[in-house]
Amino acid sequence: MIKIGIVDDETLARKVLEDYCSKIDNFELVISTGNPLEFINFTQQHEIDLIFLDIEMPELNGMEVLRSMIKPPKVILTTAYSEYALESYNYGVVDYLLKPIKLERFLKAINKVSASKIIEPKKNTVSKDLQIKHDGMPVNVPLNSILYIQSFGNYLKIFTDSRMYLISETLINITTVLSENFQRTHKSYIANLNRVSKVSKTNLLIEDKKVPVSAMYKVIVFKKLEVLAKL
Repeated sequence: MIKIGIVDDETLARKVLEDYCSKIDNFELVISTGNPLEFINFTQQHEIDLIFLDIEMPELNGMEVLRSMIKPPKVILTTAYSEYALESYNYGVVDYLLKPIKLERFLKAINKVSASKIIEPKKNTVSKDLQIKHDGMPVNVPLNSILYIQSFGNYLKIFTDSRMYLISETLINITTVLSENFQRTHKSYIANLNRVSKVSKTNLLIEDKKVPVSAMYKVIVFKKLEVLAKL
């Protein structure tokens, strides 16, 4: 079964998608909510294969939800606004449905999901090491030793307990190989939330360094810190 999530603050839009999903034999709807934070919390404990994600929502919009996820599932965006289409494809979005969504168009979208091989073999759990190339040589950096990562032009600075590594990579790409305790806090920073010692409204203190938290990621960061504290 393909586990489905629906995230849309419009009740009628959710009901339409719920009805459409109920017509697909191998779809199992596991969450349908108008609250993006409820969805993010749900994904901490449950697997999702595909989400139908609205863009314009209070608190967090759909693009912010995608940016917050280390390994987002397959995504079909659902919205009445088309101006986000270009950015959405940076996150591997399968399709982009404009409201009101017709059944025929819905079926075309899920056919694209099938073509993208949504059901893939289970992979091993996330490695405990981050494999990078530093000065042309392969290096294994233990994930738990990483304090935070900073974007620096076309490079990333990886700050660890013992040293800093400078590598040619992007924040978006590196998030795909990080564990769940790593979180984007700013357009230029990813923090290891397990290493946070103090929190303020605009910064996280990790060791003796302040990692900025921008308004865009503030709600996600603080909510995730709260979840991790309960584990």
